[in-house]
Order: sequence, then structure tokens, then C-alpha cells
Amino acid sequence: MKAECLPFQQIPHTTRLFLDYLAYTPSVRGMYPRSPIFSEWVKDEAQHVVYDDVRRGKISEILERQNRGWNASAETLRSIERLRRGALAAVTGQQVGLFGGPLFSIFKALTAVKLAAEATAAGVDCVPIFWLATEDHDLAEVNHVALAHDDELPETLTVESRGVDDAPVGAIKFGPEIESLVEHAADLLGDSEVTKWLRAAYRPGETFGSAFALLFARLFAEWGVILLDPAEKDFHDLAKPLFHAAIERASEIDEALLARGKALDAAGYHQQVKVTPATTLLFEVKNGARTAVRRKSNGAGRGDFAVGEQRLMTKELLGLIEQAPEKFNPNVLLRPVVQDFLLPTLVYTGGAAEVAYFAQAAVVYEKLLGRVTPILPRFSATLLEPKPERILTRYQLGLTDVFLGPEKVREAIAAKSLPPDLRTRFSEAYASAEKSMAAVRDSVGKLDSTLVEAADRTRTSMWYKINRLHMRAARAELFRNEVIARHADTVSHALFPNKALQERTVAGVSFVARYGNELLLNLYSMISLDCHDHQVIGLQ
Repeated sequence: MKAECLPFQQIPHTTRLFLDYLAYTPSVRGMYPRSPIFSEWVKDEAQHVVYDDVRRGKISEILERQNRGWNASAETLRSIERLRRGALAAVTGQQVGLFGGPLFSIFKALTAVKLAAEATAAGVDCVPIFWLATEDHDLAEVNHVALAHDDELPETLTVESRGVDDAPVGAIKFGPEIESLVEHAADLLGDSEVTKWLRAAYRPGETFGSAFALLFARLFAEWGVILLDPAEKDFHDLAKPLFHAAIERASEIDEALLARGKALDAAGYHQQVKVTPATTLLFEVKNGARTAVRRKSNGAGRGDFAVGEQRLMTKELLGLIEQAPEKFNPNVLLRPVVQDFLLPTLVYTGGAAEVAYFAQAAVVYEKLLGRVTPILPRFSATLLEPKPERILTRYQLGLTDVFLGPEKVREAIAAKSLPPDLRTRFSEAYASAEKSMAAVRDSVGKLDSTLVEAADRTRTSMWYKINRLHMRAARAELFRNEVIARHADTVSHALFPNKALQERTVAGVSFVARYGNELLLNLYSMISLDCHDHQVIGLQ
């Protein structure tokens, strides 16, 4: 494998908050307790992880039972035993997307493995844990997957399995409809080990959560990754103290969140979650659907909450949580706090959106745990297969050119496909205009310095008109040359499908099916925890 690094400033849609976090500027240091450089603080942070031995024992028992149910490898069971004996955890997580979800789900797991390995090498025993976001309720985000398909746009496959509207997705079961979809995926992926794993995992009777777990247990069998499904009642029983605190201190937490939101706005950053005076951190699952628990306008001090149309006093709501904690789910700001209450988390790794969430969740951590778990960016990459790489090389293009969109790629390739004599004439025209106007600028500057700006505008205008003619010639070449269009579409479909990053669009199983599990080993070797650029990785 070979890799080229692209700073995130060159990656489309990267937010200023994420860029400032990567640079660890003074404006973000009050929101994130640690820099993005893991080696600077891993040993010190380990001293601040306080974890109850009784909870450790219970969590280890649950994890062993869950992972054995997903046919865990011996390596994963060894990781659970290390956790039982005192190891800390490098945690990541993701929604339980169909067929394992996008490529970055694999990147997250590999990053957690690398973090755990480097912490252990530094003297802090640490194991990787993957949190399955089975309590998420957005079915439309997980019921489809895009599989790479020759030189065409990745083909999107959608499963029709459904549950109650707003039901936690992890519990939605597959019916017979999953069988034909798996066979369609097998046709696209070809005969491979991954295809066998998909058939074994995605079957009638399995759920989005259990099928994802069965697949990832196979993908990461050699890596010791522990999988965790938080929807189980035993986890909710352990999380009751946090659920109680989220209600008892709702007013205090809300005030802190509103203040953090104002601080983000004042710094020019965005808020991932809009918080209002009615916000609480919990949902109640009523009739199978998640329903927000809201504070009423007279505040939590008078114990007045609402769940849908039902009004509850604080004591009543706390009683419901005590009686049936499994009916309550944390929202996106409380979820990581629950995770790090249940686990001895040394570090969490996630994408840019999760980094932004942590800027707000930090105040919830402070109120409920007294410690803010450090977050680190996951590995980020675009995988460059041989055919797209040959096309980019032929036309002297880079990934940043592809990020401009399919039309611009076609124009760029067409411009470099013009007859050699015409390309030469355009190069001469650019050079001649630049040279002539540079001379004119010097001369008029000596005559009257106020004319320099006018000369610069004229030079820009001349360059623009030559370039406009150049692009018109390129479009003419594009219309008469089908090969150009095919080449442009090949690189766009492979590297920036539907104007989105490949890692967020194309299923990870597409690449594992083509390159085997060796791909995971090679990707793991490319991860450097102190380098946070986006990588362009050439595959052979």
C-alpha cells in the first residue's frame, strides 16, 4: 500500500470546529480536556479513570454472554478477561447499518484497536470496545447500503423490514425479505468469505443489531474487538443512577448546556444539538417508540415533566425509571456519558460530527461523572483502486480535483485530452498574456502608481477569457469523445460518489470482499495516531 495525506482543510464540508480541534487552538481548549495527540497524555489520563470493581465484574459477565452469543473469537474472549482483571477501554461506536454500514465503520473499529494497542505498549493495559448504537431510532439511516459496482455508481440496496415508527432500530427484525437482498449483495460482491459471513448473519429472525454484531464478530475475530449492545435490560439496570441524575438535575444540566451553546455560537462554531429550556437527556420507549421526556415551563424544581401527553411529577418519573429502566434511553448528549459510566473508558474515537457532539456533551460529563472522556478523531481515508488510480495518473489529477464534482472532473480530463498542438497554443496564450501584462504593469506603475490596480484587473480579465475559451474547447472535446466521459465517471463514482466522501457512502464489505481480510491488516498498518490528515491509500 502507498498513501498520500490530505489536510482536512482540503476535505469538503469540514467544519471550523473540527479544524480548530485538530489544531487544538485556544478557542477549543475549554471544550476538550485533551489534545488530539494521544501519546502526550495516555499515561496521565489513565490515572483519572475511576471505575467500580463491582460494576467491572457485572459488565464483564454481560459482555462475555453477549459476545459468546455472536460467536466471539478466542481473542475477543481474552480481551474480555483482560477487562475483567482491570484493563481500561478504547471505545468507538456506530449505528447498526445494513451489511455493516459504510467503510468508516471499519475505520472506527481499527482505530480503537490501534489506540488500545498503543496504550498497552505504553504500560496502560487497554482493550478495544465497539458500542453498537442499537437504541438509535433513525431507521432511514441504517436500512440501506451502497455496494461498489464495476465502474458505475455504487448500487444502493434497501431492506423493507420495519418496526413501529421511531422504534429503536436495533430491535427491528428481518423477515424473509432479507434473503433475496443478501443474494443480490452476493451477486454484486462475488464469491468471497465476506459473502458467506453476510449469509450467516443476515437471516430472517435476526435484527439490525444482532446481524451487525455477527458480521463484525467475524470481521474482527483476530483483533480482539469486544462488541456491546446497550439495549439489554442488564445495562439499563446498571445505568439507573445516571438516568435518575439526568432527571433530578435536569434544570442544572440544561442551564449548563444552554451556556455551552452560547459559547459555541460566540466562537463562531455550530451546535450539533439545539437545546431549549424544555430539554432533558432521556427518552421513554412508549408502545415501542421513543418519546422525548420534556421539562415543563415551570421547571424541574416543581417536578413537572411531560412524556408525550402524559404529565409526571419528578417522584413519579423517578419511580418509572427505578421500576423499568429498560424503557428509558439516553439522547445523543447523554449516550456517551452512559457509555463511560458503564465502561472504564480511557478514550473514545469518532468522526468529525462526534467530535462536535463532545463539545456539548462535555458539560454533561462534568455534571454527572466529574471527568470528561477525551475524544480522538478516527482514521479517515479514501481507498484508491488500480483503475481509478491509472485514470488520475494519466490525466495528472488528484483527489482534490475529484472533490470539485463530476462536471469539473469531466472538464479537467477533457482539457488534458485536447490535441497536443491545441494544448500547446493555450499554454502559450496563458504565458504570453502573463508576460505581456507583467511588462505593462511595470511600465504603467512608473508612469502612475494608481494604474497598477487597473493593470492587475486587465490581466485577470485576460486570463479569465483565455480560460473560458479553453473550457469551451474542452467541452467540445468531451462531447465528441466518449472515453473522456467514461473515465471521468469512473473516478467520480469510485472516489466521490454522489458528491460525498467514499468512506461515508460505500460499504466496507465491498472492499473486504475484493481484497480479503488482508485489507484490514494493511489499513491498520497505515494508522498513525499522531497524524490526523485524510489519507488517500492506493490498493494493489
